[in-house]
Amino acid sequence: MARILGLDYGSKTVGVAVSDLLGITAQPLLTIERKQEDKLRQTLAKIEALAAEYGADRLVLGLPKNMNNTLGERAEKTLAFRDMLERRTGLPVILWDERLTTMAAERVLIEEGVRREHRKETIDQIAAAMILQGYLDSPGSKEAP
Repeated sequence: MARILGLDYGSKTVGVAVSDLLGITAQPLLTIERKQEDKLRQTLAKIEALAAEYGADRLVLGLPKNMNNTLGERAEKTLAFRDMLERRTGLPVILWDERLTTMAAERVLIEEGVRREHRKETIDQIAAAMILQGYLDSPGSKEAP
């Protein structure tokens, strides 16, 4: 079985998580940072390299829906990022509802006693792991893409 990468796409960062080989657990991996929101070439190249390094057969991308289930500006940018990822990597990109994952990640870090100034270093990775874990726990995740 191949690994799966989970992505939490933000305006300046992309949190990345990776599954274990059995597709049971998600682990935070790293945060990709960029200077400008629309400068994505290096971000896409890094994700492509990580997918190759870990032998990923698909990507799970958090989709930031509004609480009323509509798609706002951030979701529209995420859909465009998905299209770029699919073209760049040739891998299927599964969209996963990411509502409240960043808040949940923040709560985990607070409970672990991580100081505020250190939280921003890992919050996106943890959110990516939560997105990926949600997907891994779903019934369809074990099917080949």
